[in-house]
Amino acid sequence: MFWMVALLALDGRQYVYRVYAPRAALPADLFWAAFHCHDESGGPRASDRFDSAQIWWIGDEPAELTVHQY
Repeated sequence: MFWMVALLALDGRQYVYRVYAPRAALPADLFWAAFHCHDESGGPRASDRFDSAQIWWIGDEPAELTVHQY
């Protein structure tokens, strides 16, 4: 499916970007894709610190809920 990448900006907000990439994509590649997208948007400067970004997968992983059929 896709990745979500949250970047902190100088205005104190957090900007979240959807990045379409394979499940095996490297976190650094996901970060830079979102960072460059933010730069093109004209928003306030985003932090270029990799460790301040939050990256998570949205996809077809098994749900953590157990379903019982009766």
